Amino acid sequence: MPTTPAPSKNTSAFFAQAGVSFAIALAGLLFALLYLPVDPWIRAFLAMTTLFLVSSSFTLAKVIRDAQDDRYVVSRIDQARFDKLLADHDLTKHVS
Repeated sequence: MPTTPAPSKNTSAFFAQAGVSFAIALAGLLFALLYLPVDPWIRAFLAMTTLFLVSSSFTLAKVIRDAQDDRYVVSRIDQARFDKLLADHDLTKHVS
């Protein structure tokens, strides 16, 4: 029975690079917020917007990952149904 390949896993180096790049970008943004020459209420608004942007980015990434996982599971189920159909319908059998 042919099997479909498992979804590829990220390497630890890719995971580390993603984490480090996120940390550097967030640190740069926080540094800019702290030293931006504006009133405190503008700084607070930008900080709040940053918080919402970061949290919505994580949510979007999770939704995309879940959608890809769902497609993979449906693909595996369809493949299993097709394999069962082929196994049940043997073309080499002669109908009497």
